[in-house]
Amino acid sequence: MTARRLFVLGLFGLLLAGGDAVRAADPYPTRPIRWVVGFVPGGATDIVARIMGQWLSERLGQPVVIENKAGAGSNIAAQAVINSPPDGYTLLLVSTASAINATFYEQLPFNFLRDIAPVASLVRIPNVIVVNPAVPARNVAEFIAYAKANPGKINVASAGAGTANHMAGELFKAMTGLTLVHVPYRGGAAAITDLLSGQVQAMFDLVPNSIEHIKAGRLRALAVTTATRSEALPDVPIAAETVPGYEASAWFGVGVPKGTPPEIIATLNREINAGLTNPAVRARLAEAGTTPFLSTPAEFGAFMAAETEKWAKVVRFAGAKAE
Repeated sequence: MTARRLFVLGLFGLLLAGGDAVRAADPYPTRPIRWVVGFVPGGATDIVARIMGQWLSERLGQPVVIENKAGAGSNIAAQAVINSPPDGYTLLLVSTASAINATFYEQLPFNFLRDIAPVASLVRIPNVIVVNPAVPARNVAEFIAYAKANPGKINVASAGAGTANHMAGELFKAMTGLTLVHVPYRGGAAAITDLLSGQVQAMFDLVPNSIEHIKAGRLRALAVTTATRSEALPDVPIAAETVPGYEASAWFGVGVPKGTPPEIIATLNREINAGLTNPAVRARLAEAGTTPFLSTPAEFGAFMAAETEKWAKVVRFAGAKAE
């Protein structure tokens, strides 16, 4: 009986071990993935996340659920992801704000470059320098001349202090020596409303937010801020033609908590890049005014570090800080 009992127990142990091996071999993912976006629904970041989230859901065979956690310039979302288990089931929508916040906020409970592992870049979105039609400038050179002739009299709106369009304006000021007055708003919609009415004169806005007003003649586009022309506004020149070296595009990507297994990061990177080369996905991203931006995890990590350094210089130049 003792030998028989040992045999049965041994067999039972082998079955348990086999079950554990099967479970260990289960491919990632085996349950829904949460994608945290640090901005309100409906904006460019949210639209891009939903386009790519749908793609990932289809490719990975599990729902990718978008969770909007707006506040503190996307820092609330970053903190939520950093505090999550590093198991590949919580993603962060990384953006230009992530690079700016590292310096704009004097004290953060985390170090973004240390605590978030890069997965993949997603898209770039050009800003466009737009003015109210009452401003007598039809290009960047004329705008610079007008601003120099009227120092401190041109109000430049932004979606808020420390936002990407605020910093785009500050970089422009640093490179041209202009005295422009920054007017922060609580969101881009309010800023555009006052720009249209002439309460403020200019804005460095994301192309998707201003393009319909530009086409309708309600705003005048002087230049886009990317290194190349925008497909959405092919007739609008780039600012660098007048201000050499100027570049201030917004960008989005994906990050996960530090310590996430590299094989999971590799899987996510592979599927994201597959989406960015898919014609149907690229068409949807183009409709949203964005341009696909592919990278390896290492390349995206290097890009994030370079952007953090770049915007740190601009934040210090502007003397900007979170209140």
